[in-house]
Amino acid sequence: MEQELISKKDLLELTGISYGQLYRWKRKNLIPEEWFIRKSTYTGQETFFPKEQILDRVEKIKNLKDDLSLDEIAGMFSTVPITTALERHELIERNIVSDIALKLYTQQFAEQQRFTFKEVLHIYILDKLLSKGDINLEEGKTLLQLLHDHFEKVEQAGGQLIFIRKMGVTSFILAQSGDIYFEEGVRVVFTMNLLTCMEECKLKWHGGESHG
Repeated sequence: MEQELISKKDLLELTGISYGQLYRWKRKNLIPEEWFIRKSTYTGQETFFPKEQILDRVEKIKNLKDDLSLDEIAGMFSTVPITTALERHELIERNIVSDIALKLYTQQFAEQQRFTFKEVLHIYILDKLLSKGDINLEEGKTLLQLLHDHFEKVEQAGGQLIFIRKMGVTSFILAQSGDIYFEEGVRVVFTMNLLTCMEECKLKWHGGESHG
């Protein structure tokens, strides 16, 4: 599963942003340093980006910049942990996660009324997959346990959640960035970028997008 790249030239043409905007957003920490990938080409050194991630990030910045300052947007994308917690009713009322996903989480671990951002993020990932019909409730329990045990090891640096099926048997995999190969007969149901999920969840936590 090789990561598809896009050149800086193609990125600027495709998104309509300027060279100056791109590097200003980099200085403001809206775009991670590690996404600027220097590679040798027949014309010399060129800068490339992980295509899916950079296009998604630029689109989000363009949508947010009229309502928020660049520093506020940077806060949304920051990997610095959120230390506050939200009440269960707030999560439902603000449409951050569904009641079904919350119930599954508390059944799996412990009944509670206050949730940290880390807990909400795990519930958000579960909710996203349940609402799309990608997994069932039993698979959701397996997913929650995997996230609980290993999420912190892969959440940065292009971590991915991969769901595979072979002969009716399903498995979840948490992986770091890089190529991943599967044996014959394995069907990849979906892959999910964990950093993107974290950003989406932060937007909801801070009252950004509506759930959908």
